[in-house]
Amino acid sequence: MHTASGRSVGGASGEDIVAGMGPEYAALKRQLFWFLVVGAAAAATHLGVVMVLVETTGMVPLLANVLGWVVAFGVSFGGHYRLTFSGSGAALGPASRRFGLISFSGLLINQAAYALALRLSSQNYAVLLAAVLVGVAVLTYVFSRWWAFAGRRTTAPKRPAAR
Repeated sequence: MHTASGRSVGGASGEDIVAGMGPEYAALKRQLFWFLVVGAAAAATHLGVVMVLVETTGMVPLLANVLGWVVAFGVSFGGHYRLTFSGSGAALGPASRRFGLISFSGLLINQAAYALALRLSSQNYAVLLAAVLVGVAVLTYVFSRWWAFAGRRTTAPKRPAAR
């Protein structure tokens, strides 16, 4: 509840809550920013490879999708390891294996959703793939954050709530 002057009554304001989050909030904002940048680069790579293969060789979109994933994997892992999750302290070997498993699982979901979309929709193959890539990206972030790049966190520990 707020007074006429905009002051919070009976609780902390939004600014107080955000200020109390300190370094963890800043680290999460940075992580989400880099996830979007790296994810967009990987998705553009994936989609670009698919479009080149389909348009220049006549390859079927589902096969081109797998090859697009192979190329985009390097962009995705490299960017996430060095930028998105750089403060995690995760070792390269375990992180690459975990991320590979997450990414391959994402490919399986992607391929199934893409095959269904191609069968049921008259939309252009590239539009359908772009939609599927966005959906799978959300799952990739969640599993990457909490498993693939789990390691020693270098951000400040969360402070206990004031009583």
